[in-house]
Amino acid sequence: MLKRSIGVSAMHMALLPNDRIVTFDRTDFGPSNITLPQGKCIKDLQSSDCYAHSVEFDPATRAVRPLTILSDTWCSSGALSVDGTLVQSGGYRLGEKVVRYFKPCMDCDWEEDQNGILSPRWYASSQVLPDGKIIVVGGRYQFTYEFIPKDSSSDQRLYQLPFLKETRYSPLVPNNLYPFLHLSTDGDLFVFANDRGILLDYVNNKVIRSYPVMPGGVSHNYPSTGSSVLLPLKLFSTDNDNNTRTPDAEVLICGGTPPDSNEKANVGIFVPASKSCGRLIITAASPKWEMEEMPINRVMGDMIMLPTGDVLLINGAAKGSAGWGVAREPVLNPVLYRPDTPNSDRNTRFEVLSPSMIPRLYHSTAHLLSDGRVLVGGSNPNINYNFSALYPTELSLEAFYPPYLNSTKPRPSIISVKPGLKLGYKQKVSIEFSLKGNVNQADVYVTMVAPSFTTHSVAMNQRLLVLAFNDGVKKTPSGNYLVEGYAPETAALAPPGYYQLFLVHEAIPSKGTWVHIKQY
Repeated sequence: MLKRSIGVSAMHMALLPNDRIVTFDRTDFGPSNITLPQGKCIKDLQSSDCYAHSVEFDPATRAVRPLTILSDTWCSSGALSVDGTLVQSGGYRLGEKVVRYFKPCMDCDWEEDQNGILSPRWYASSQVLPDGKIIVVGGRYQFTYEFIPKDSSSDQRLYQLPFLKETRYSPLVPNNLYPFLHLSTDGDLFVFANDRGILLDYVNNKVIRSYPVMPGGVSHNYPSTGSSVLLPLKLFSTDNDNNTRTPDAEVLICGGTPPDSNEKANVGIFVPASKSCGRLIITAASPKWEMEEMPINRVMGDMIMLPTGDVLLINGAAKGSAGWGVAREPVLNPVLYRPDTPNSDRNTRFEVLSPSMIPRLYHSTAHLLSDGRVLVGGSNPNINYNFSALYPTELSLEAFYPPYLNSTKPRPSIISVKPGLKLGYKQKVSIEFSLKGNVNQADVYVTMVAPSFTTHSVAMNQRLLVLAFNDGVKKTPSGNYLVEGYAPETAALAPPGYYQLFLVHEAIPSKGTWVHIKQY
């Protein structure tokens, strides 16, 4: 337990490059358990509201700072901009067209553009693009996408996306809200809604590819909430100017429910969630789903990329769906998924881990921290703050320790990154690190992790790259070690912005070092 109460329920969460967490719920939840400082109360014509619904949390000191948010952020989306500012869009009612900005500085607070987007965006998804723009896709009854911030004439229009209408289970239970977005290695956008995906050329507003329906008859998006990650992108060496190899992009989607689960749960029938997981190489010539089963049924699970390239599945329920009070049987055990393990009858990619004691259901979140822990918070399946319900409002934050933090193996430590923490594409990079004991030369690699914006089991913009490094680890005169390699080649592989850099030795990651990449 990191903090018994941060004053709000962590419904939405983002990690900034100063290692602070910004989290918030919704402004119409009623009085929270934390108040704004004097002079910052929100005044309207009828009343004055001094309760905060957003806070900044410092995982190192566990300090909480209340923040002022004016518009309703319920079920909104977000991403970090190139300069590390959290750009947060949409929400409910008066918040549905608002774009909010939070900069990573000591005393910063929210800034809001009341008309920052053209269309109401409630349950939409965001993704950073190679040019640093953020695409915002979908939302309830919104079958379009647009770009923020609105810097050019092409940003001042809506782009139609009929796929979002075609994939609805029904208008009231769409099962395709918060669509999964993954930027492919060619710069086009994979969009998954309900049970199928497309590859979108968002610049020219063209669907390039339609992928096979995911087998199993399961819906995977809100309110049949599953989760999705883009598996690690393993980059190739760039020491040859003629090298044009681009890694395949493979998507993993796990969990969800039968399509009618939400309807049944609303009348008290709680259907078991799905155990299914599917992998799809979206860059393959003839993509086919590879299906497997989780050890535990799960809806509303969060999937978090760990620095090692493994995937953590955490939070959620075994029955019911997302929504107000319509889930049962909290899943307390996280599960580790090792994507590189061969899959067979005798071998599984899944490992069930030690349980939490706190149910994390609807409106819970998780996020990787730079020290390798995973921050877990939220859970409020109630319309307001309610501390006596079957599954009460949860104001706490926990830290989950993945198995690598309980290992007896020594942990590497990054000493320096040269030529510096500002990286250009294709740039040669050397990383000096320390390690007690001997280095296993065959088991050293470096990963770059894009910080995500997490809400409703969707970790928007989450991305992990395994960098291309030369063979061999050198010993330095000071007794440390040195590896040399290359930054990602293109902005399609690594959109510009901040990343956490980790060195991994024998499946034990260092603490993360923040680096910034763009075309310098």
